[in-house]
Amino acid sequence: MTPDPSDTRSLLPRREPGPRHATHVRPRLPATTGTRRPHLGPSWFAAVMGTGIVANAAATLPRSSPWLRGAATVVWAGAALLLLLLAAAYVRQRALRAHASDPTQAQFLGALPMALLTVGAGALLLGGQVLGERAALTVDWALWSLGTALGLATACAVPYLMVTRHRFAPDAAFGGWLLPVVPPLVSAATGALLVPHAPAGQPRLALLLACYAMLGLGLVAVLLVLAMVYSRLVHHDAPTGAVVPTVWIGLGAIDQAVTAMGTLATAAPSALPAPYARGAAAFALLGGIGLWGFAMLWLVLAAALTVRQLRSGLPFAPSWWSFIFPLGACVTGTGVLATRTGSQLFVWGAVALYVLLVAAWAVVTWRSLHHAAGHLGRREVRM
Repeated sequence: MTPDPSDTRSLLPRREPGPRHATHVRPRLPATTGTRRPHLGPSWFAAVMGTGIVANAAATLPRSSPWLRGAATVVWAGAALLLLLLAAAYVRQRALRAHASDPTQAQFLGALPMALLTVGAGALLLGGQVLGERAALTVDWALWSLGTALGLATACAVPYLMVTRHRFAPDAAFGGWLLPVVPPLVSAATGALLVPHAPAGQPRLALLLACYAMLGLGLVAVLLVLAMVYSRLVHHDAPTGAVVPTVWIGLGAIDQAVTAMGTLATAAPSALPAPYARGAAAFALLGGIGLWGFAMLWLVLAAALTVRQLRSGLPFAPSWWSFIFPLGACVTGTGVLATRTGSQLFVWGAVALYVLLVAAWAVVTWRSLHHAAGHLGRREVRM
């Protein structure tokens, strides 16, 4: 069931007169005026990302069981169905140009390629018993290729639009600015799963090196944006309302890099000479632990800001899905380090984070369904 799009613009900027009439002061919840039906915003694809990573994280959890894998397969199938529904509705409305011209909605265009990549990875990890191994691999190749192409497009096009078209006030930066540049990290992490299935020789090597290049592209871009977000946090008023969940996106971006390092190191021996494969393993371990430590710092900061906002009330918005994918990336990143180190700290840390992930996903899913049912009911009354 696709949520009603009427609240997908909950992070719209407040506009003020400026040189290009696109001054972005800060994301805020707008008042609902007029009768014009709003577009389905790209932020709703975060629901696919969040649901998909709940399934994928279960498949890679250091401590798992057959019943958990079976449940994860059902969740993955739900994410795939939701992706089909949202993608069909989004393409049909032809609102891409309008969203690209909006300083806030443009950021959420990165959610679509990450939704494709997440569902594609789930097909390979879990879909074999439903689709068959060959069909599952074909689905993953198709979704990974499309998601990677769209992700690279958003990583290039959205920053270009921010530089040339959009105008922002000094306090405009928020966690959503990470979304356009995170997809290459997701492509790197999920593409590593396809490396052993690529033809041996140059094609396999090219795929592995492309994934490492996307890891570098995404990680450096994420660190640049995180610096701007942190600067905004310390130099201006603390974020409030629906903007608060977007702070969690920083956690997901860093942990997605940790996951990519680990999965690429696992795939490296099938394509790289032994010395470089061993170097990839060392890079995944030492670099991954260092980044994981920074991710834990961001987790504490995001959690503290969320608790602060909960005291005064946190209204539901599509941005609530910003809690889920970052927590899922935290699970997969911690799980990768558990596999590489054998440390029980990481093993049980991944399990504890997964329990938290499932609880958060259940709450956000329930609120989303309740929100959608309410809006569908009101629409029927008006008709």
